[in-house]
Amino acid sequence: MKHSIKELENIATVVRRDIVRMVHGCQSGHPGGSLGCTDFMTALYFDVMNHNPEFKMDGKGEDVFFLSNGHISPVWYSVLARSGYFPVKELATFRKLNSRLQGHPTTHEKLPGIRVASGSLGQGLSVAIGMAIAKKMDNESNLVFALLGDGELQEGQNWEAAMFAPHNSVDNLICTIDYNGQQIDGPTERVLSLGNLEEKFKSFGWHVITSNGNNMDDIVKALHYAKSLAFKGKPIMNIMSTEMGYGVDFMVGSHKWHGVAPNDEQLQAALNQLTSTENDY
Repeated sequence: MKHSIKELENIATVVRRDIVRMVHGCQSGHPGGSLGCTDFMTALYFDVMNHNPEFKMDGKGEDVFFLSNGHISPVWYSVLARSGYFPVKELATFRKLNSRLQGHPTTHEKLPGIRVASGSLGQGLSVAIGMAIAKKMDNESNLVFALLGDGELQEGQNWEAAMFAPHNSVDNLICTIDYNGQQIDGPTERVLSLGNLEEKFKSFGWHVITSNGNNMDDIVKALHYAKSLAFKGKPIMNIMSTEMGYGVDFMVGSHKWHGVAPNDEQLQAALNQLTSTENDY
């Protein structure tokens, strides 16, 4: 383990402070899903992945990550900056004119860590499969990780990709679903029920695991277990339960914070809950 669970939890608190400050600073963005996925993203970049902050677009010789639900860019930008991809102070430019930190990740600005534009929902799994196949063709032993939102599973392209990966034994792919049960229009169960995701992906030929994405110890163990299943004939799907807005009590569990920025008073209330000795950007 590269960091202790306590150290990872402390990093996650810093990241959550970054998220609420970034979204408040431009009065735009998506804090709810970002906060819910903070523990996962922290574990991924500070413990699980073998990656290099000296960024190379082709990703050869290292693990790579794709964010399909690109609207939760604040958490990704924070984790990238805090792990050395670009200066932390650049987080202050989020969603501002001429910033490299666009509302949805793009490649045009050449921000280190970003390999594909995302946020047009339903496409990330296909992209990750393509990279995983490329790594197999290059005889690499590195892995491809991807994160999908549960709401975006309502896009049909995901299910084509879900069939393709097991059929082609794409077993160097570890995909995670942020299963928070919320999307912009309300609960996923009411908007369009996803049914039993675990049984669905098993029937497609995936190796399926489950995890608690808001418990650092559990998510670290789950991701390392997922790595142990790689190169054994099947892609791996991690169905990760989270709460939207986790870490800030008045944001937890509500789709209303999917894409709303906190005001000055709400920002201070959030920061009062996210106490840290580390420096803000």
